[in-house]
Amino acid sequence: MGKATGFKEFSRELPEKIKPAERVKNYNEFVGLYAGEELNHQAARCMNCGIPFCHSGCPLGNVIPEFNDAVYNGKWEEAYLILASTNNFPEFTGRICPAPCEAACVLGINKPPVTIEEIEKHIIEIAFSKGYIKPYKPVLRTGKKVAVIGSGPAGLAAAAQLNKAGHLVKVYERDDLPGGLLRYGIPDFKLDKAVVDRRIRLMEEEGIQFKCNTEVGKNGSMQEFINAYDAVVMASGSTIPRNLHIPGRETKGIYFAMDFLKQQNKTLNRSKFTEEHILATGKDVVVIGGGDTGSDCVGTSNRQLANSVKQFELMVQPPQERNEYMPWPNFPMILKTTSSHEEGCERFWGINTKAFLSDDQGALRSILISEVSWEIDRLGRPVNFIEKENSEREIPCQLVLLAMGFVHPQHEGLIIKSGVQLDERGNVKAKEGDYLTNVSKVFAAGDIRRGQSLVVWAISEGREAARKVDEFLMGHSSLPTKDRIKQQLV
Repeated sequence: MGKATGFKEFSRELPEKIKPAERVKNYNEFVGLYAGEELNHQAARCMNCGIPFCHSGCPLGNVIPEFNDAVYNGKWEEAYLILASTNNFPEFTGRICPAPCEAACVLGINKPPVTIEEIEKHIIEIAFSKGYIKPYKPVLRTGKKVAVIGSGPAGLAAAAQLNKAGHLVKVYERDDLPGGLLRYGIPDFKLDKAVVDRRIRLMEEEGIQFKCNTEVGKNGSMQEFINAYDAVVMASGSTIPRNLHIPGRETKGIYFAMDFLKQQNKTLNRSKFTEEHILATGKDVVVIGGGDTGSDCVGTSNRQLANSVKQFELMVQPPQERNEYMPWPNFPMILKTTSSHEEGCERFWGINTKAFLSDDQGALRSILISEVSWEIDRLGRPVNFIEKENSEREIPCQLVLLAMGFVHPQHEGLIIKSGVQLDERGNVKAKEGDYLTNVSKVFAAGDIRRGQSLVVWAISEGREAARKVDEFLMGHSSLPTKDRIKQQLV
């Protein structure tokens, strides 16, 4: 590596963030960039590991030590080429990925890990600023036509790779603009939509077509649609949210988290929507669900000037550090305090929501909750909860946001009409080895196949599915595997 003793000389430092009291006044990104030699110092912390576990920690197989070395030596184009060889969209993962690579960092065994995610974001932004990123237009076209259904990270990755292979790619999106979850699921303060637009423009310049306001399978024959293409990739995500079927669920003031987040993103984008406007302004808000989507609801509620924000989680509070059930290099389920939590939020664990209570006009006035404890099995997993005696109480609120994850993709329309088989969880059944469904020339990738997951997994699935589609169409594929890229660079 560029500096063999760097991990001894420099500590982990993150770029400065705008203070919470200031950043909640708008929806702009608030994480700065490294100044001066700080980026060089952070890259210098990467050790010359005998086995760099960060490679396997990253679902994309990013060749991390090599691009860190290039960053340390100021070889920006080389750093970009290494990063882009495995990751189509570092500007997305560098902002919203939970960084499983950092959890697997060898330095992280006894010190804070290398700031891989921030280095990744800096590489791609420097590459854009220096003009290294140009449209890739295939010299030869195969003449094969491929439809990609869904323009989220999996669909975009599949489209980008198929275009590189020379195929004619058309991406279908049911919303008014492409981007899927990236555009309407992630708040602007985490991912500025100008970043998404920049990438979409580049893909259009490369020859990829986007057809928006089109829900494939809603109208017309699905078989006719499939017949019009040489291959079809389903990548429309896992979109059916987990509900909370308890007394009072029909009460006015209870909404799914993604409906709330999508509306706010559409409002900022000046896109139209016909649904009732969901606003946290002046209300006591309760977010049910302790994951990233719940955190995004907290940050958005604060920016909408909620009176108060509480976040409930059914599970027990996670430990602050790894324990015997979370050995390195596995991704640890430890307590995570997000930037949204820093902005103001009361967090509660071991809370069971029992009923929604309404006022005389049928509007939400409070929720009935109780505290619970959990039975833990021999592997440290919670298996059953027990309600604590005399813990039942009401929590006043006028807005509840359900952020408990997603159960499976939407079955109506596309999935039912196409005839693809489902697995036991309600996802589209397609093997990881070939991503092919039971329907001829129809493939599936991303959350629609594997279930709700991370953006980095969606990109990985899109890339791998594209290579299998290329093999299906051509009998072989020029698109590289993760192992082949690693062998070429290491």
